[in-house]
Amino acid sequence: MDKNELLRRTRQFAVRVFKIVEKFPQSKAADVVAYQLLKASSSVAANYRAVNRAKSKIDFRNKIKIVLEESDESNFWLTFIIDIELIKPNPELDFLIKESDEFVAIFTLALKTLNKSKF
Repeated sequence: MDKNELLRRTRQFAVRVFKIVEKFPQSKAADVVAYQLLKASSSVAANYRAVNRAKSKIDFRNKIKIVLEESDESNFWLTFIIDIELIKPNPELDFLIKESDEFVAIFTLALKTLNKSKF
């Protein structure tokens, strides 16, 4: 997968999360989950975009770490939605969980590769 495809996927992930959050019921608990999930998912997209504009090798590695952390946090909130039965499981939620799992795998591998290459 090239960087343009990953840019598209991370941005589309954020868009789809924003749309699913609109289906949340109105409650204080839903507001907390929505806020955290919106921040994490949009951070995946924004920070991956920043990865591609890193100023140095150290900056590149640090930005990859942020994308990995935000991908993992997004995954937490998406699975937490199911745990607390905020909305019913559905294909879109399943897709978002799978996508966040894939982002965690992609960015974990990228970081491991960077560490092995002493980049």
